[in-house]
Amino acid sequence: MPSENKLLDNLNIEQKKAVLDTEGPNLIVAGAGSGKTRVLTTKLAYIISEKRAWPNQILCVTFTNKAAKEMQNRVLGFIKGESSAVPWLGTFHSISVKFLRRHAEAIGFKSNFTILDTDDQKKLIKKICEAENIDAKKISPQFIIAFIDNWKNKGLMYEDIKIKKNNLLETQILKVYSIYQKKTQDLNAMDFGDLILFTVKLFENNNDIADIYRKNFKYILVDEYQDTNFIQNKWLKLLVNSNQNICCVGDDDQSIYSWRGAEIKNFLTFDKIYPNCKVYKLEQNYRSTKNILETASGLISNNTSRVGKKLWSSEIDGETVKLNCYSNGKDEAAGVSDIIEKKIKEKYSLNNVSILVRAIYQTREFEERFLKIGLGYRVLGGIRFYERAEIKDAISYLRIVNQKFDDLALERVIGSPKKGVGDATLKKIYDFAINKKLCLEDAIINLIELNQFKPKIKKTFSILIKMIEKWRKEAKVIKHYDLLKIILDESGYSSMIKNKKDLENENRLENLKELIRAMQDYDNLQNFLEHVSLATSADQKWEGEKVNLMTMHAAKGLEFDVVFLPGWEEGLFPHQKSLQEKGDFALEEERRLAYVGITRAKKEAFLSFAMRRAYQGDWMDAIPSRFINELPEDNIEKNEILEDESKDDFDFNQDNSIELGEEYRSPGWDRLKKRLVKWKK
Repeated sequence: MPSENKLLDNLNIEQKKAVLDTEGPNLIVAGAGSGKTRVLTTKLAYIISEKRAWPNQILCVTFTNKAAKEMQNRVLGFIKGESSAVPWLGTFHSISVKFLRRHAEAIGFKSNFTILDTDDQKKLIKKICEAENIDAKKISPQFIIAFIDNWKNKGLMYEDIKIKKNNLLETQILKVYSIYQKKTQDLNAMDFGDLILFTVKLFENNNDIADIYRKNFKYILVDEYQDTNFIQNKWLKLLVNSNQNICCVGDDDQSIYSWRGAEIKNFLTFDKIYPNCKVYKLEQNYRSTKNILETASGLISNNTSRVGKKLWSSEIDGETVKLNCYSNGKDEAAGVSDIIEKKIKEKYSLNNVSILVRAIYQTREFEERFLKIGLGYRVLGGIRFYERAEIKDAISYLRIVNQKFDDLALERVIGSPKKGVGDATLKKIYDFAINKKLCLEDAIINLIELNQFKPKIKKTFSILIKMIEKWRKEAKVIKHYDLLKIILDESGYSSMIKNKKDLENENRLENLKELIRAMQDYDNLQNFLEHVSLATSADQKWEGEKVNLMTMHAAKGLEFDVVFLPGWEEGLFPHQKSLQEKGDFALEEERRLAYVGITRAKKEAFLSFAMRRAYQGDWMDAIPSRFINELPEDNIEKNEILEDESKDDFDFNQDNSIELGEEYRSPGWDRLKKRLVKWKK
């Protein structure tokens, strides 16, 4: 058995205090890079090694299976030779399955119940919608599932929900919810939301069963507590016994998943739930330099809804955080790539360089630039811009307008938006085309003339062919990017996305707007389509030295030597839609997201913004993000406007001197001038 000192050898003073205090409720506020996993794992091993509890008497909850496996392996490494595997270590869902397998009959299920995956859910929801005459084209099964999951995250069964009379959408979804739950019970099946919700119902309605586990679990340890939702927190409270030996670890400053149901108030009100709790703050960071930490800490200190802490490091000051201004988004991508090529590649592996964006459509300009200069990249947690479904759909319309013999493009156009054309009809068209040696479009025209389609299909194809012919005529007289706007409207594609209740539609719309912006860089449609072909055919192997592109949300939990954070402009970051929907609450979450982004950097961080952004073909003035004003001056190096030398949109001297009486440019320009004067002082 290793000694206490052996287990605690690699911990700092605060980490040791947090580990050694095993009795009563504890909240460990662990800043980014402060070693929270090490502390939680050590605490688990310490409890076992000190024989305060047997491994099966400890409930340890993580948010991912990967985290659970890593923690299990670490504990086994700490206590070699002991029977130290922790059977109740896992995610909320995996542990709930164990409870429900044992006690399924108590809630009206059999112990061999099936767990539905997302595809199973979609199929079942789709069938219910068809039976209830709910148009799945307007309300996607995925959207309904998300709505139901949200109710379940709040602990609401369908009979608990009250809908306002005039809310037709929620009324329809509630009806689907009630039918869905009855059908899943008939099928002896549960979805992932059910696993936690039914466990809570099991314990609430069967105190004798709940008491078995409360008596068994002497200690409860919880990782990433800031990401818990209402029902998960209730799940925990039902399992805490009278000794209240619950220890929750997390960082309120990294609570960025409210859109997934996470409730930061669970973390902030921990001392209200458990009045006798002790709070330990892990503020020593082992990841980043002082300048990076002080920048992040200075920014997040502007939030009011937080426990409060200040990260520090014994490491060197390191490079100052760079703040660069560019004339536009294209110059920003070029500027970032130049820094990587000229400075970063010499010092760091590209695998340890990351570009973190607020919105996924922002990757496009960086992808374009990297392809142009031959710099390898990978998109983590997402798909390359020109491979996204809505982009491929739009380009298929452009391809068939440009070239009538593009059968693959026409087939995709027929299917999006859906036009009621089935596989049998498509086979009929292909067979006719092969037999007559025609392209798909001519085959359709011939079959229409021969009256070989059913009336409804005939009408559909007749309208489509006429629209394509019209677009080809318009392509000769209007700009290609204006043509795409017309195509998206007249084809019904824009309406399909705007009107359909779907989780990803906001991103799809933004991606299509970015596509229109991209087309402006090319003289004509032919040149643009050639560019797309080259971009999509470029070698994109995952392995090798590559810059990482991802959203800030996807970056949580990761770290890189160098991080670039572009697009720090009002409306983009903080995101306008978030602010409109949730106001000050959203602003604080956006600031936490900025904090997460900055603290991913170990050695160097680069922030940037542009003076102008293109939006659906039009240039819009941009205003630097309010977060820039909140960055501590001592840790930031602010640079002049950087732009392509071939452009003269802005005339900035190297010494950042400003003539305040010069010609008016824009609100963003005016605001920047004032700031640069302040910086100069």
